Amino acid sequence: MSCGRAVQRDSSIERLSVLLRRAGSGDQQAFAELHASTRNRLRKTALSVSPSIIDLDDLLQEAYLKIWKNAASFDSQRASPITWMCTIMRNTTIDALRLKQVARADLDEALSVPDAGGRDPDPFDYDLVRPIAAGVLEKLPRDRRHLLSLAYLEGESRLSLSRRYGVPVGTIKTWLHRTLASVRVDCLACVSGATTPQPHP
Repeated sequence: MSCGRAVQRDSSIERLSVLLRRAGSGDQQAFAELHASTRNRLRKTALSVSPSIIDLDDLLQEAYLKIWKNAASFDSQRASPITWMCTIMRNTTIDALRLKQVARADLDEALSVPDAGGRDPDPFDYDLVRPIAAGVLEKLPRDRRHLLSLAYLEGESRLSLSRRYGVPVGTIKTWLHRTLASVRVDCLACVSGATTPQPHP
């Protein structure tokens, strides 16, 4: 690396470090400058983890929110500013991908039909199941019914749902898992003739 490039690199690192320190003290203008200077780099970091990711803007917003909240704890002795920020972006992307995998697994489990003693199941009777499922869903608390609709019918991301409901993404995941599980139990109870309603989360 030439002397000129080294000086330029050191100057860039120092500038980002200053912006992070100012952002850590609540300087919104400094944070805006930091965002403008690093957005493309963080975008590339997310795409390197998952080139086909579709909610990239949501992930960038979540990562920058973490950067804003933790800017005061940044230690320039342990990592450069851009390395620290890219690590946050990478971990945010990985966490989002894991949540999607868990959500898909939850939905598959909730909608699975148990094997009847190893025998080939009868053709699925939609006319029988449709009113049962509709009745069970109708008995859900209104907010949980709306949550299922947004997540699985309208395809709203977990991050978007967390902002809509004002709770962490992990809480959204837990609500979806528990609600789907209770729907499955109630549907099976109706099919088997049980009359005792199951409690809803």
